[in-house]
Amino acid sequence: MMRKIRNPITFSEHYGLDSKELEDRGILDPTLNADTKLFIDPLLLSSSSHPEISRGARHTYETHFGTIIKFLAKAKKSTDVAWKSAARLLSFPEIQWTCLGYGAQSISGSGSGAEMTGQYIETARQIVGLGIEDPDLFVAMALFESGVGPDRISDMTTNVILGDLLIFNECILPKLGIPTQATTINLKNGKSYTAQLATNPFVGPSDPVILVPSDILRDLPIATDWSSVADAASKNSQLRSRVNIQIARMWRVKSKKDKREIRRWALSDKASFETFMEMLRGACPTAYDMHGDPLGEVFWRKIAAALAEQEPLEISAPPKMDISGVETVVEKIIEQFRFLIEDRRFSEELYHQGKPRPEIAAQRLFFAVAHAYCKANDLDLTPEAETGNGPVDFKVSAGFSGRAVVEIKLSRNSKIVDGYSKQLETYKVAEETVSGFYVIVDVGHMGRKDERLLAIKNAAASVGEITSPIIFVDGLRRASASKL
Repeated sequence: MMRKIRNPITFSEHYGLDSKELEDRGILDPTLNADTKLFIDPLLLSSSSHPEISRGARHTYETHFGTIIKFLAKAKKSTDVAWKSAARLLSFPEIQWTCLGYGAQSISGSGSGAEMTGQYIETARQIVGLGIEDPDLFVAMALFESGVGPDRISDMTTNVILGDLLIFNECILPKLGIPTQATTINLKNGKSYTAQLATNPFVGPSDPVILVPSDILRDLPIATDWSSVADAASKNSQLRSRVNIQIARMWRVKSKKDKREIRRWALSDKASFETFMEMLRGACPTAYDMHGDPLGEVFWRKIAAALAEQEPLEISAPPKMDISGVETVVEKIIEQFRFLIEDRRFSEELYHQGKPRPEIAAQRLFFAVAHAYCKANDLDLTPEAETGNGPVDFKVSAGFSGRAVVEIKLSRNSKIVDGYSKQLETYKVAEETVSGFYVIVDVGHMGRKDERLLAIKNAAASVGEITSPIIFVDGLRRASASKL
């Protein structure tokens, strides 16, 4: 079932902290009732600035997988005690309390299942059989083993280092002045932990929130992105000289067929797998840039918290919250969105280092604007960010009779014309509403898409069809005041 973001509350907001205090200490300020789409990358543990992680967690990680390697070295078949022992240690239930992953409204994702598949264990056993004792082999397998995505790598790592994360929290929470309570965490694989932790009341009265250092987080663990590994390796002269031409050609190919070829090469002998591991480590993974936020994962939450105060806007509640009343409010929010981008330089939030952020960043910015003004004006409206038929960018509703959907698209999106005539109408049907708004944010590469959109709208209107308004917002970067 699709999840929806409705009323995001950050850790700092709930506990009355300045979010900069967490940022200065190198800690993610999580949203307590919506996951942040970032993941723990095990290859970043050793470089963390927090000793509980760089020394403690990395040691725990190496010890855990070192034990599994010893079991796999003795395992012959799936009925062996050694095989079963390895499988037990490869059981990684989802840990929801870090508020990380792919979820939205709730912080509970799908998890990794009871244990890694038999195929995964068999592949690991083959690698160990080559004489490989590197504990990072288990994450490296994600580059060629199906079903091992970012959530699974992150869950796997979190499970293994959970005790160290709890020690980190017990150390940092008193320094932040955060109240804690004794909390026992029981995992589905039988492990149990007790620690003094902050609570997350948006999950349950006794459920904790586990703070995570920002320097071990990435938008995707490096081991899920072969192109990044290959690109880094191709720039390493020593590696280039050691890898033959056939493999070098393969580095830049991403198809499943070629992933099988990568697997075949990596498992061919010990030297090949060691080269494979060297390529992975040579990619030099770096933590997600929380300050620059290139993918727009965190900036909109800060804006939502401060926008109404910095840029106040009074919106009077309509006489009736029917479709007409909701439309009136949505029109004012869209106009404020346009004003902030065009006249208050919020257009800068659409870019990172001069390049447009992904379209979802513009969608989240609009959500932040809508949420801030609905909340500030005590409007009986519920902004949310998805629908059961796929991701509608924005929906505002007041009961069943008043619903409007808003689609936010960037001009560089090649599908914005089809999006108007097909996607928006599909969402309107799914939400059982006749009200929809199509907002195009111009960040360049518009071409003649605007003309085509207006032609479609006008043609439909000329034959009496109900059409959704199209609003264009100039999101191109402005010169600073000193340069005007």
